[in-house]
Order: sequence, then structure tokens, then C-alpha cells
Amino acid sequence: MVEMFTDGACRGNPGPGGWGVLLRQGSHERELYGGDRDTTNNRMEIMAVIQGLQALKKPCQLRITTDSQYVLKGITEWMPNWKRKNWRTAAGKPVKNADLWQTLDASLASHDVEWQWVKGHSGHAENERVDGLANRGIDEL
Repeated sequence: MVEMFTDGACRGNPGPGGWGVLLRQGSHERELYGGDRDTTNNRMEIMAVIQGLQALKKPCQLRITTDSQYVLKGITEWMPNWKRKNWRTAAGKPVKNADLWQTLDASLASHDVEWQWVKGHSGHAENERVDGLANRGIDEL
């Protein structure tokens, strides 16, 4: 089992943003982070998961922990309908961030994934850590 903790951050929305990932398997850990000069918080939340998945070397059993209801609901509730409706919402409008959702969908295909939500900024150690990485991604732009 690989554990992945993800977070995104933005200063202004839109504005400069960052993403952070902590990958853990047993006692082995790897931190990743990056940023974008002009983005949104939601794009950085999705990007964190994409970057974490793309860092994996082979298909695996994975638990992804996020504080983003947008990412969690997007994957577990909304995406099947978006795909059926050719990436349109229930109202018939284009899905926001469809480019990233499609990349995320493809990146998830080879893994057995369990999703977990955690309340952000609530003292959850790994969530606080990836929040710091996301902010580091902004600081190093």
C-alpha cells in the first residue's frame, strides 16, 4: 500500500499557486512540490494528485488523502456523469478544468485507489506538511 497526501494552494484565485505531495510506502517517503504563476486553487488541488500519480513507477494499491472536496467529489461522484455527457455538466456547460480531470482520470486507470478526505488546517500532520509544500511551490516561483 502506498499512501499519498496532496494539497493545493493559491495566493489570489486566480493567482500564483502551488501543489504539494507526500508519498509514503512503509518507512520510505518522498516529497514533491511545484507551482504555476497564474492558476486557481482547484487546478492546484488536481495537479497535486496528478503529479503524485505520475511519480509512481508501477501500478499499485494506493490511498490518496486530500482536503479538497472538489477533488474527492469530482472523482467519486461527478466524473462518471461528465464522461457520459462528453465532459459537460448537468447544466450542459463545459466542465471546468476538464484538461486536468482527463489527465487525472487517465493517471488513475492503472492503480487500485482508495480515497480519503481530511479537514484542512485541522492539525492533521501529513495535511499540514503538504500544505507547507504547496506554499513552498508558490514561494519558489
